[in-house]
This record gives sequence, C-alpha cells and structure tokens, in this order.
Amino acid sequence: MRVFKFGGASVKDAAGIRNVYDVLQQAGYEDVLVIVSAMGKTTNALEDVIKNYFDKSPELSSSVQEVKKYHNQILLDLFEDDKHEVFSAVNTQFADMEYFLAHNKSPNYNFVYDQIVSYGELISTTILSQFMSYKGIQTQWLDVRNYIKTDSTYRDAEVDWELTQKNIANNIPRKILNITQGFLGSDENNFTTTLGREGSDYTAAIFAYCLNAESVTIWKDVPGVMNADPRYFENASLLNQISYREAIELAFYGASVIHPKTLQPLQKKEIPLYVKSFINPTLKGTSVSKGQDLEPYLPCFIVKRNQLLISLSSIDFSFIMEENISEIFGLFHQFRLKVNLIQNSAISFSVCVEDKFGNFNDCNAILSKKFKVDFTENVTLYTIRHFNEQAAQTVEDNKTVLLKQISKETMQIVTNEN
Repeated sequence: MRVFKFGGASVKDAAGIRNVYDVLQQAGYEDVLVIVSAMGKTTNALEDVIKNYFDKSPELSSSVQEVKKYHNQILLDLFEDDKHEVFSAVNTQFADMEYFLAHNKSPNYNFVYDQIVSYGELISTTILSQFMSYKGIQTQWLDVRNYIKTDSTYRDAEVDWELTQKNIANNIPRKILNITQGFLGSDENNFTTTLGREGSDYTAAIFAYCLNAESVTIWKDVPGVMNADPRYFENASLLNQISYREAIELAFYGASVIHPKTLQPLQKKEIPLYVKSFINPTLKGTSVSKGQDLEPYLPCFIVKRNQLLISLSSIDFSFIMEENISEIFGLFHQFRLKVNLIQNSAISFSVCVEDKFGNFNDCNAILSKKFKVDFTENVTLYTIRHFNEQAAQTVEDNKTVLLKQISKETMQIVTNEN
C-alpha cells in the first residue's frame, strides 16, 4: 500500500481538487491511502472563529459564515447538481460545529481549539472523497479519529502507538482509494485531538508504519526538498536524495518541508518518503531514504522567524551550574517554550526559544525571581547545515548578529533584522 499526503495548498479551490484527481490518475490509486489537510487557509479562518468565540465577539457568526461560504463556493464549482448529497454532508458538519459553539461548557482553549479546527480536515476530505466518487473512482472515506488514538494533550497530542497499530493494521480496506484526515486523532473519551501544526505529514507516517506501506509521498507546490526556502534565498537548489539521518537533522532545526515527527517511524521500517510536485507530478522530486546524506552535497539553510533570544545571568555573579540549568529547562518544559539554541558561559546562559503558546511572560515572572533576565523579541534564527564561509556570509550580510554558534556540521546565527 502507498500513502499519499496532500496539503492545504493542493486543495485550496475547485481547480486544486480537480488537479488531485489528475495526479491520482497519473500516479495510480489502487491500494492507496490519501491523507488530506484542511483547504487553503481554513485552519487560520477557524482560529479566527475560536478567537471570536472566546472574546464573545459579535463577529463570531460572520467568521463562521465566511468559512461556510468559502467551502460552498468550491462545492458549486465542482458539482453541477446542487442537490448532490455532498451539500447536505458538508452542511451537517457545519451544523455540528455550530452546535458545539452553542453548547460547549469547557473554558479550556486548547480543548475547544481541537474540536473546532478539526472541521477543516473533516470537510475537505468529505468534498474530495465525494468528488472522486463523482468522477467514477470508488473511494472509502475514513474518520481518522477511529484509528489514531492519543492522550489528551490538546493541540500537541502524543500517539498511543499500541492502540493505533491495532486499529489500523486490520481495518483499512485494500484495492480501493481510501481518503482520511491529516492532523487529527482522538483521546480515550473520543474527543478530537490534534498532533501539532503541520501534523498531516506525521499522520501519513503513522499510517505507513502501521500498514507496512511501500512508500509515503508528500505532494507539495514545490519540486521537492530545496536546500533553502526560495522566499528568503535566491538560487535555491533541489536536493535529489536525503538520508533519513540528514532529514531528521534538517527537521530538528526547523526545515518546513518535512514535519519533525514524521521521519522516525519511517526510518524504523525503512519506508521511503518522496516529496513531489502536485503541479508537475511526473518530476522525480526528492527521495528520503537509506543512502548518501545529500545529493547534491550543498549547504542547507533553515530560517526560523519570530524567535525569542533570552539571556539569563546570576544576580550575585555566581556560576550557573547544572542544578540551575535543570531548573531553567524544567520551566521551559512547563511553559512549553521550544528551545532551538543553547549557549552558556560561567555566569550567563543564552537560549533562543519559540513561544508559540504565548507563555513567556508567565515563565519570565518566575525566572526573574532567581536570575537577571534580558530578552530580545522577534529575532531570526538561521541554521546552516554543511556550512562554508560563503554560506555564512550570505546570512550575515546587512544584519546585526546577536549570537553565533558553530559545531562540526552546523552553524547557527541569531540576527536582529528590525
């Protein structure tokens, strides 16, 4: 069985849905499981719904209507008959979402987030599945929440591998096109959970692992994995082959093409991962598998914006020792601050962190009682794998370098570009 993953950009409109049909015609769809993200920017739009819900904003109703209008237009563009059953199926899902908004009693933002954003994937897969059937391809729509079971860490759930393996291994029909949702799971109470932003790639890896799949293909709007983000670097080059080890390194440092948690399950069973273009599906793309680290061998640039550079020093000029560092990291873990770089001296300790949950101020209130805390917001962290002097110069030109760290294979540079 092969596993395909289509992201939001590939299904952002009716033309995208038709293109997915064309890709499946060329790539084949027998014994295929397709993982699909929410359409276009739907997740962002549903985040606005959640914000309006918690703010008790009068804009709540209109923000829901915008999401409904967007999907309804896609339906009208795809299906000639506006009495097609897909219209009532999608309307039922929106009605379920509105019922939740009207009757939810939980004040837990993360819980509400997962229950609401999940409708993006549920609706996109319903539309895609119905369109494939409409075009004569027999499909099976699967609710991923019946297969991937997790704990109750809403917005960043941990997979229960034993139960998930049991659910998937013997319950996916063969010789048919299966379509299911990325990003989602459910906990022991059958509440919806999510696997972290960009978690659809991870979903594909989970299914591939549990099905002993032949391969995973991530279909994107780029030719494959590039050595740099073309938005930030001119002359970015396609990488034809990447080893699992190198891909894990790139993902760890924040390469956006492959989700960090995606690679471990694939490596365990040596399932190759292909990153290919849904615009030009006949192009070879990038293979992530056993083999040489990189082909061609080039410096690889990773950019993480909106980072926070924190410098901690002892109030009494004493050394920062292991027990201090342990306490600091305990707080980072508690407040879910993701550490992307560490540098320490005798009396100071610097970290570059990502505060995606907005918890730094609470963490800082505790840190400031024991340490002198200086921080700079909105810095940019550049990571260069297989760096050389020219690559470093490319990053440093016309920027203020706040911190630089070099190891054998990797250079990291924190800059302030304001």
